[in-house]
Amino acid sequence: MKNKSKILPGKSFPLGATAYPDGVNFCVFSKNCDAVDLLLFDKEDHSRPQHVFRLDPDANRTFYYWHAFIPGLQPGQLYGYRVHGPFAPELGYRFDGEKVLVDPYARAVVTDTYVRENSVITGDNCAQAIKSVVVGTGDYDWKDDRPLNRPFSNSVIYEMHVGGFTKDPSSELPQQLRGTFAGLTQKIPYLKKLGITAVELMPVQQFDLQDTPGGLSNYWGYSPVALFAPHNAYGTSNDPLRTIREFKEMVSALHRAEIEVILDVVFNHTAEGNHLGPSFSFRGFENKAYYLLNENNYASYLNYSGTGNTLNANHSIVRRMIRDCLRYWVSEMHIDGFRFDLAAVLSRNQEGAVVTDPPILWEIESDPVLAPAKIIAEAWDTASYQMGSFLGHKWAEWNDRFRDDVRGFVKGDRKMILPFANRLTGSSDLFGSKERDPNRSINFVCCHDGFTLNDLVTYNRKHNEANQEDNRDGANDNHSWNCGAEGPVEAADINRLRLQQIKNFFTVLLFSFGTPMFLMGDELRRTQLGNNNAYCQDNKVSWFDWKLVKREKNLLTFVRQLIKLNREIDYLNESKFWSTEARGTNSTINWHGVKLGRPDWSDDSHSLAFTLTNPKYPYSLHVMINSYWKALSFEIPPLPQKKMPLEKISPWFWPGA
Repeated sequence: MKNKSKILPGKSFPLGATAYPDGVNFCVFSKNCDAVDLLLFDKEDHSRPQHVFRLDPDANRTFYYWHAFIPGLQPGQLYGYRVHGPFAPELGYRFDGEKVLVDPYARAVVTDTYVRENSVITGDNCAQAIKSVVVGTGDYDWKDDRPLNRPFSNSVIYEMHVGGFTKDPSSELPQQLRGTFAGLTQKIPYLKKLGITAVELMPVQQFDLQDTPGGLSNYWGYSPVALFAPHNAYGTSNDPLRTIREFKEMVSALHRAEIEVILDVVFNHTAEGNHLGPSFSFRGFENKAYYLLNENNYASYLNYSGTGNTLNANHSIVRRMIRDCLRYWVSEMHIDGFRFDLAAVLSRNQEGAVVTDPPILWEIESDPVLAPAKIIAEAWDTASYQMGSFLGHKWAEWNDRFRDDVRGFVKGDRKMILPFANRLTGSSDLFGSKERDPNRSINFVCCHDGFTLNDLVTYNRKHNEANQEDNRDGANDNHSWNCGAEGPVEAADINRLRLQQIKNFFTVLLFSFGTPMFLMGDELRRTQLGNNNAYCQDNKVSWFDWKLVKREKNLLTFVRQLIKLNREIDYLNESKFWSTEARGTNSTINWHGVKLGRPDWSDDSHSLAFTLTNPKYPYSLHVMINSYWKALSFEIPPLPQKKMPLEKISPWFWPGA
């Protein structure tokens, strides 16, 4: 472009790079720096900048915002920043004018020459740095696509990894599509037939593949670099704009299949790590604003994430970034909801203390753009456990108590009958306040973090040697039981028991009050060979094995029918807790043991039954559960005079139970 070397004052909003017909406006925040350079790179050779613009503090700065307008630029332009100022860690400043920085608001990045450095390495990193990319808006025709707005009460969530879903050659996709957004799009018919209503995608915000020890790959993605940008390794090409388009096509296709898209978002830390980590963005712009620092020694970071740093989520600048980011994913990318990793971090103030009314959480709860979005919290961090008491009315929560108590009951532990009953009934002991919907409990037995369901019944202990951390990583207490032998065996009786236990877990999950969620591949007995922390295993240990669809046809059919039941049984789709007394519109629950009306609540009880009734429905629901190691005979209530219509009964069967 003939005007590419010309710089105009620009304006202080919007933040990031905004494309207009006649050029691009750039704007970033930096309060304490001395100078800012805007770098433009050529697409074919971005090892060195094609143009460097030193921003004039009089013409190109408004308050704490540095901005410029460059005529003639278009979407696809590569750019970056160098920010000059004091390097004084003891004061909280870590400016380094030799490092090329990613725009915190970058909508896309390129990483094909990126090499992760630690902060000890000095000098110009231009050739190895991640570069930001200018992205246009409104260039995709969404047609009539709208949020599905499915209530939690009628939702079944499938937690999945975009790359791992189709990377294995057994997916039978062309090589170019494997492990990509486009590859997932090709496999939507499988998800549709499974019957789930939402996919919860593990991190797809651009993350650092190199942020892992031992030269392994960061597979899970909990190492964010650019919060607004889709992870470019999930594209079919090196063109970041094409990757954005493929992401939108995936979302649109999932919506056409009536499947919502929930993103697992990471606003608790970044891939910059501790004081030894690289400076690729946030700390290079304003370290004191973006991170929680030790007030006794600003050179060190508070670490409530367990990864070296903690975002200063309630700082005004960071709050705005988080809200802008969520709004972008909802408005521009049509996302239906978010699961917040280590969400308790968001309740901490700038000194790191947990506060009762954290601004960022209320802003997310009350934001009108986010009103239709599902908002789910992992309600803990490394030093604060808030499950069951997380702020607000809108927030749902991952229920790890459901995981642990159901595991304990199904494998036959003592003193589990009362906790198990609470989990069955929507965890009313945790979520039973008048302001909470029982479906705000996200029930799960397994998730990405821990054993797969197959491994839960196959291993008594973790086997994480492949992670190259001497098996020290991952949880030691998994509430698992190998059914009599560690690992795969030929013994038919052990294998039958393992399959039965898997079916038991699925049945309890899908017959419990609350919103069920299960892990990709659990419906097919996917194994990680006993690895309960496969964050760095971008290989067959973690990938979905499509050959299992045929081999585990019996279990897959069983799970499909259970999901169908969960979505069709009225009692499991209510929005009020079941009551032990008939009142209002609540369904009534009556507890039983092997004898009607005589539940056994003792420490050694391993069986429970219950009946649900509601005059609104033409049927009652009676459920019997036995985790004792011997068969038990249960009394059942007499059939009601008014029987269920045949069309309501016919699809409810138990293949292979």
